[in-house]
Amino acid sequence: MSRMKWEDMLSSNRFGAEKQSKADQSGRTGFHQDCDRITFSSPFRRLGRKTQVHPLVQNDHIHTRLTHSLEVASVGRSLGIICGEKIKNELKELPHNIYPSNIGQILQAVSLAHDIGNPPFGHAGEEAIKAWFKDSANAHILEGLTEEQRNDFKNFEGNAQGFRILTRLEHNVNKGGMRLTYTVLGAMLKYPWTSSNIKKEKKFGVFQAEKDYLNKIAEEVKLIKTGDNLYCRHPLALLLEAADDICYRILDLEDAYEMKILSFDEICDVLKDLCNQQHPRYKDVIASNISNRRKLSFIRTIAIGGAIDGVVDTFVNKYDEIMRGEFEGSLIKDKDSKIKKPLKQAYDLDKEMVFNERRKIELEIGCYSVIGILLNAFCSAVKERVTGKNISFKSSRVLEMIELNNLKKGDNLYESFLKATDYLSGMTDNYASRMAKQIAGMGG
Repeated sequence: MSRMKWEDMLSSNRFGAEKQSKADQSGRTGFHQDCDRITFSSPFRRLGRKTQVHPLVQNDHIHTRLTHSLEVASVGRSLGIICGEKIKNELKELPHNIYPSNIGQILQAVSLAHDIGNPPFGHAGEEAIKAWFKDSANAHILEGLTEEQRNDFKNFEGNAQGFRILTRLEHNVNKGGMRLTYTVLGAMLKYPWTSSNIKKEKKFGVFQAEKDYLNKIAEEVKLIKTGDNLYCRHPLALLLEAADDICYRILDLEDAYEMKILSFDEICDVLKDLCNQQHPRYKDVIASNISNRRKLSFIRTIAIGGAIDGVVDTFVNKYDEIMRGEFEGSLIKDKDSKIKKPLKQAYDLDKEMVFNERRKIELEIGCYSVIGILLNAFCSAVKERVTGKNISFKSSRVLEMIELNNLKKGDNLYESFLKATDYLSGMTDNYASRMAKQIAGMGG
């Protein structure tokens, strides 16, 4: 029976730089260095202008992808340290040279990077890209690509784009990207398969262009293989997913209060089962004269702590299944999880009240127009350059604007389209909106 082992899964080798010394710097492990490489990257910085839930919001208290990623990193680090302590001290399975703090550093790094490939306008932006490529009116654009390649665009994934950024596009272009440790890259793969292996979640983690990278990383950290370009998740990827779920399910409610979509009492009612109401300060804070915003900050803190405890319990209880690659689903949705019900209630309230808020709907509909204008201009220009005899003045100017004027006739069409979606996915909300207006002749 196959079983993953920590001595295999915690490789400190660097992707694309295997010959470099593995020695840690003074005071900084290789995993700590990964955190720094991600934090100081341009794609990470641009998350500050990308939507988390509410597009183009003016309220400075509302989360962006950047603040969300920082909070996920905090929760992920806590989950990593606590679970690392359980694995080392109770289960006796961590290698002697690996400490719980190292597991925390790995989770911090993958959490910082987990949304780095998201396009403008959040999940609405992803859906808009998929919709444009699936539209029969645009079918001619993808002619000449294989079915697998077409699937990459028709099912465009921010997760796969993030993997592409980390392993190919940022820093060392086509030579290992950020050159992160194999462990961090393996743990970041929430969906370690290509679009050819899309499961019921309708998600995938790697474009066809990077499938060899997937196999190389999976081999290095010894993920269990279940098919061609298809693997079981790294155990730490489950903790990454849990950290992400905890943050967006709880903190989205806090944003909803700021946006005056949900009341203080509605949020308290949903979070009460996650909170330790015996906390020495809980009743005092609830009864105090401080603002409801400050009360919610305190309640949110306790709720996150309760959620972390619940995830750790499930991870330990399901540990053997996880290490055999047999665990299905997520740690917060497991039928035996004590936090399944309250986090589902938070999600249901979020879905009913927040995701259907009128302003959000209006802006998301608008983002389809923005994405459509951009993709039509970019992809038409790319195809004209790569497959046509002559290129129009407009298309040549578009390629110059997006710095793809080095494309030439006969280039690989699939890879050329990926360069266009690379550019689009890197845009912030404001930049995408402004460029779409310029292309459509509606302003500067």
